[in-house]
Amino acid sequence: MEQTAYYEDYEIGNRRVTLGRTITETDFVVHAGHTGDFFPHHMDAEFMKTQDFGQRIAHGTMVFAIGVGLTASVINPVAFSYGYDRLRFVKPVFIGDTIKTRLSITRKEPDPKRAGFGRVWELLEVLNQRNETVLVAEHIYRVQCKGA
Repeated sequence: MEQTAYYEDYEIGNRRVTLGRTITETDFVVHAGHTGDFFPHHMDAEFMKTQDFGQRIAHGTMVFAIGVGLTASVINPVAFSYGYDRLRFVKPVFIGDTIKTRLSITRKEPDPKRAGFGRVWELLEVLNQRNETVLVAEHIYRVQCKGA
């Protein structure tokens, strides 16, 4: 869905929550293949039975990628991702967990490097099926101002 929102349209405190997605073993295998990360914590079920979590844990980068992908249901043609800051893997995600992403506008300011644009900070929180935060990051957008 496309929704044009200019810099002036963003309001601190606005929040949305995505739909959920259940993490599968296929996700683990595909992500390992894409990244080359076959670390035993993600791929070796027998090894992980001897560790604190007792089972394989999802790649943090996979949780991040899926969590961000869930947010792509709204496309703003005048906003562009400037990047992510303060990424943290708060809790493990396991096969069978269902994650969703909560987004909250936390800050905005004129873009010091590009006239006619502002920067918008969005808190990105990936939650599991128990509404526990498993990943957190700040997403920074560069957003066109009205009339620019």
